[in-house]
Amino acid sequence: MEDCNGEDIIATPELPLEIIVYIQSFLQASDRKDASLVCRSWYYASQDFHFQKNLTFSFPASASSLELIKGLGRKSRCSLIIKQLDGFSMSRSLLMEVGLCLGSKLESLALPGSSITEASLLSLLPRLTSLRRLDLRGLDSLFMSGAFLSREEHRHQVRSALSGLEELDLSDLRYLSDLTFNRLTSCTPGLRRLSLAGCHIAFEFDPYRGCPAGAVKDSSALLSLRNLKRLVTEQRWTLVALDLSRTSITPDSLRTVAQVPDLVLEELRLHGCKELTDYSIEVLVKHQPSLQRLDISACTELTSRSVEAVAQGLKALTQLSLSRDWRITEKGLAELLSVSSLRSLDLSECLHVSGTEIVKGLTGCTTARAQLDTLSLKSCTYIRDFAVFSLTQLLGNTLRELDLTLCVNVTDLSVRAIATYLQGLVVLRLGLCKEITDWGLLGMVEATKCEPDQETADKGPRFTRTFGNMGFFKPPRLPFEEKPKLVTHNDLQQFKQQAGASLLALNRLQELDLSACPKLTDSSITQVLRYPDLRRLSLSMLPEITDASLASVACHCRSLTSLALSHCPGISDRGVAQAAPYLHRLQHLYLSGCSNITDRSLFLLLQHCDRLQTLDISSCKNISPTTVDLLQSRLPFLENVHHKFIETRSCYRKK
Repeated sequence: MEDCNGEDIIATPELPLEIIVYIQSFLQASDRKDASLVCRSWYYASQDFHFQKNLTFSFPASASSLELIKGLGRKSRCSLIIKQLDGFSMSRSLLMEVGLCLGSKLESLALPGSSITEASLLSLLPRLTSLRRLDLRGLDSLFMSGAFLSREEHRHQVRSALSGLEELDLSDLRYLSDLTFNRLTSCTPGLRRLSLAGCHIAFEFDPYRGCPAGAVKDSSALLSLRNLKRLVTEQRWTLVALDLSRTSITPDSLRTVAQVPDLVLEELRLHGCKELTDYSIEVLVKHQPSLQRLDISACTELTSRSVEAVAQGLKALTQLSLSRDWRITEKGLAELLSVSSLRSLDLSECLHVSGTEIVKGLTGCTTARAQLDTLSLKSCTYIRDFAVFSLTQLLGNTLRELDLTLCVNVTDLSVRAIATYLQGLVVLRLGLCKEITDWGLLGMVEATKCEPDQETADKGPRFTRTFGNMGFFKPPRLPFEEKPKLVTHNDLQQFKQQAGASLLALNRLQELDLSACPKLTDSSITQVLRYPDLRRLSLSMLPEITDASLASVACHCRSLTSLALSHCPGISDRGVAQAAPYLHRLQHLYLSGCSNITDRSLFLLLQHCDRLQTLDISSCKNISPTTVDLLQSRLPFLENVHHKFIETRSCYRKK
């Protein structure tokens, strides 16, 4: 073949579809969407079954959503989250289109923040013959009248469609009663997972009739323990997960549920059930020894006795949350860490935990100890460098997520240990660790300390005569009041030449929180934060960073979808101008309290960040209401604009 100039043209062979699919497997979903626009072959590759599996489409109810639903009709399977539905004609048309186009293809449906009518949902459900998960949390409008599914013909139609439903979420339903609960669950005979978190369940006493709960069969006013037990008994062969978080369940009620014959639970969530005691957990463990995931966080009456019961009775446990169980101490943690199946442990806000017993449990037999991949020690203020140093060595091969937020005694030594031993970390949270400095992030040891002068030398209390002849003692300066030695240009040159581990070694990080570490400056942020796969970053409340840090982060962390810079006075329009061209993937941006941000920054976001969904510009007093309104009207995905203390006429939430 020759071109018009007589020169030979060598046709470029097309890549096989399998190769294109393999290339796209390394991309995020949003990037695959852009890649699908290259040509027909790349589009077909982006529609490969492996990419469409477990894919959920989330969008608000609007007229433009109708075309989206019609387009989804070409897919073999899909899941939907439709927000802000109401009882008006547009929402009814949207649900009707879902039933017509996706009826036999829809696997999961969630309707958060909606207030749809009974008629709208009853016209949709009979069409959803492949539905496996239904989320009706907070839909009080469905259950307020008590007439939902009251007609036998409606129940028959819904039962035929939902016979294969496996997950049902009825959380936060204020008006759920025995009658409506029975009608709905009679249409779902094969449930595996049921959530009643936050529902008003009468476990012992019926406040409406002044008698024990369950004395009145099928109450139209409330959901009773008797009715819940009936469902669990009927579906005991399939039910493996139950969520009763934020209910008033009592120890006797929990025992009643746990003792249902032939019930074998794998997951139980009891977050915020403040009536529970150590005895109730001991009974639970005795009757449900197959539990793999247990959440007893914010159960404030529990003590270390519960921890010991769990450690001794649940040998298949993989996830345990003890967050905000304030009475728990170190006792029992060593035995808990000897459960070899344990993978995730949440001890956040357990104020008496110092980590000593955790280390002790992990230093036991290597074949009979927990291989943790997630550990949260948030707000455990007794955690110190020695504990962190030991944990990083013991968990170096497995740990992927570590939360040390508000561990105020953690210093640069812990940061260097993390960078040295935990190089497989994906999530690291160090927010409010106020002793961390640039030296820790750089992996360097501060060579010399500032020489104490006469004013700062620790000579004990000093006697002064500030006010006439009255004497006052001036207390010594506290350690956190002292500023670290600043990193100089020569120090940075040494950092670039050193072979030691800095935070740069954590090259798999996808989430990093350094908020409210006030001693951090541009010196470390610009040199260390260079993570190509980083998705979420928080640098809020760092008073010493400037536009140089923002520009460097944007240039070296181009996968960012969430960036928090709230209350950073050194961030200005100049930094946004340098960063915005690199932040095409950005979806959530927090700039509240950045007083140097003006309308110019919003125009830059409008130009470069068209995927933005959330923007916080509260207390940015140099931004005008007109520009905020313009931004809301031009960015198609922008749903939440937080603009407190900005006198704008627009609504808080974009409709």
